[in-house]
This record gives sequence, C-alpha cells and structure tokens, in this order.
Amino acid sequence: MRPIRRTLDRIEPLFARGGRLEQLGALYEMVDTFLFTPSSVTTGAPHVRDAIELKRVMVFVVLAVLPAAMMGMYNVGLQANLALEATGLPAVGWRAELLQAFQIGFDPDSAIACLLHGSLYFLPVYVVTMAAGGLWEVVFAAARNHEVNEGFLVTSMLFTLTLPPTVPLWQVALGISFGVVVGKEIFGGTGKNFLNPALVGRAFLFFAYPSEMSGDVWVAVDGYTGATALALASEGGVAAVQAAGIGWQDAFLGTIAGSMGETSALACLAGAAFLVYTGVASWRIMLGVLLGMVGTTLLFNVLGGPDNPFYAVPWYWHAVLGGYAFGLVFMATDPVSAAMTDTGRWIYGALIGVMVSLVRVVNPAYPEGMMLAILFGNAFAPLIDYWVVKANIRRRARRNAA
Repeated sequence: MRPIRRTLDRIEPLFARGGRLEQLGALYEMVDTFLFTPSSVTTGAPHVRDAIELKRVMVFVVLAVLPAAMMGMYNVGLQANLALEATGLPAVGWRAELLQAFQIGFDPDSAIACLLHGSLYFLPVYVVTMAAGGLWEVVFAAARNHEVNEGFLVTSMLFTLTLPPTVPLWQVALGISFGVVVGKEIFGGTGKNFLNPALVGRAFLFFAYPSEMSGDVWVAVDGYTGATALALASEGGVAAVQAAGIGWQDAFLGTIAGSMGETSALACLAGAAFLVYTGVASWRIMLGVLLGMVGTTLLFNVLGGPDNPFYAVPWYWHAVLGGYAFGLVFMATDPVSAAMTDTGRWIYGALIGVMVSLVRVVNPAYPEGMMLAILFGNAFAPLIDYWVVKANIRRRARRNAA
C-alpha cells in the first residue's frame, strides 16, 4: 500500500482546490479516501459522529456484491465452455485467441478456465460502464460545483451484473448514461433520486433493445441458442426446467444461464448476511419482499391456471430463478429509493414481492418481473412513507386526546 500512497501524494498538488482540475481533484479524493482513512475526521463534541457515512456504506455494498460478481464471472465462462463442448463449435474472437495464447483452454471442469473466460466478458462491460457513467458524474459535479462521491461505484457494479454477457458495449455506454442522467442527476444527484439508477439504465436497454436483452442472449458462444430456466418455467413449469437437466440446486448455486451476476442465490444470500450485519440494508425490506412473493405464489398455486403452467411453480423455485434473489438483496434495499420508515419498509417490500409474482405469472410476455416490480415499488415508496407518518401523527393525536 505504501507505493500507492506515495503515488497519490505526488499527484495530489495537481488537483489542488481552485485549479482547473478541481473536479478531477474530487475524483482523486474519492479514490484516496476509498483506500485510506481521510485526515479530516471529526474527533470531538458537539458534532454528531457515526461509524457509517456515505463512503463506508458504498464500500460495504461493493464488498457484499463481490461474491455475486465472482460467481457470475465463473458461471459466464462455465456456460460458454459447456456450450463449446456440447456443440463442437469453434471458439472465435479475441477472447478465444487470448485464452489459447496463454494455454488456458475451454475446459468446463477447470474453475480457472471458466473464471478467466467469464472475466473477459465481464471486465470490458464494467470498464465501459465506469468510463461512460463516470464521465457523466464528473460533468454534473463540475456543473454544480460539488465533489464526485462514491455512489457511482455501487451503481456501476450493479448495472454491469444485470446485463447479459453478449451485450454490445455501445449499448452498455448508452444504458448507464441514461441511468445516471435520467435516473439520478436530473433529480439532483446522489441521495435525491427516487428511482434506482442501475435499474433505470437496465430498464431503458430492455425496452429500447429487447432483442439484445432477452431471448437467447445468455450464453456467450456465437451460434448457440438456449433458453434460461425462468423462460422454460414460464412455458412448461418446473417439469420443463427439470427436463432440460436443471435442478433446484443448480439454480440455487447459480450454474445456469442468465445475467452476469444474478444467477447465484447462494452468493446473494452471502451478500445479504453481510449487509444486514453491517446495518447497511434493511432486513425488513428483504423479508417483506420474500413474504409478498411467497403469499402471492401460494395463492396462484391454489387457483391454478389450465393454460399457464407458471401458476403451479412453487415459491422456492421463484426464489432461485431469474434476478429475484439479486433484486431482493441489492436493488430493493437501496437506501435512497426504498421506503425510510420501519412500517413503510414492510409495506414496500411486500408490494415488490406481490408485483414480481403478478408480472411473472399473469403476464406471459415478460417472465422476469423483478426489475419492473422494484421500479414500481420505488415510485410508491415516498407515498408509503407519507401515509405511515400521517398514521403515526393521527395515532399520537388520539392518544394525547384521551
């Protein structure tokens, strides 16, 4: 760490306050305080002090999402290597040339080969996300004369992990630009947005370029087509998923086709445990989302649907299919766009759980549902908090009158 510190100390004068590079100086400060404890810390009264502030919150979320990211990279490579082995298709492109040049190969039984192969899809998408989104962050920071904060570190990671591995890089830049500008900056920046900017960018890409965001885009092999487990369930229920050789354990571990970081419910559970332990995410929201989904799914199981096998899919399958676990842990619990009151968090979480089941089961054209359900919950979160506060005021008034 000392060489990094010495390098940062040498370039710090270039970004002094009042200079032409002031906004880049703010970016330097963000990197500096991400790696080291800042020198300007509060030490005494009468200031309010807490161990948690914006930088620590964002660092904790990044740490929590790392298991999902690592599992996602491994799974992208695993699915690609399995497809190459099963079809006999040749591996083409610069990624194949690079792996062959280092004699890594495409063995699906090799964890290193799968992880490296998957990282060659993840890293370009993440780099483009950071470059395009970071540019907008600096532009708006310069226009408003405020510092660049660490909020985009989380947005960039979450946005990348919701994308398929085959997404064109120009669409990545366009999607994150829309998410940052329209989803956050036009409302005033970090802390003032009412929608999750990562989901706003993902939703924009889904509706603007549906062919690149849905269908047979989840396995990174040219010429290979294959439906996700969620798509199979929507067409033929659990029987269709199992007929394709996919068991519940496969879906829980995340060794199935899907987005680059959403497939592993196990990795998401690890992140959930860390976020709840550190107090960054609300367990009420997580439990509310789960209970809302379970209750609605059980109702659908009882009602049944002769023309829709998705009605019979049990709740424990819903929990491991698609982006449900990822959305429950990392998207629905966004402290800015979620409900703030404790009672409101229960209602907000339950609303998302009910909506994701409705969208998945009742709407045959879109079997995922989690993204739209969370955005729907984001839109109603301020109203939920408003009515919770009003109810508390009325209850206190009645109690004092008595």
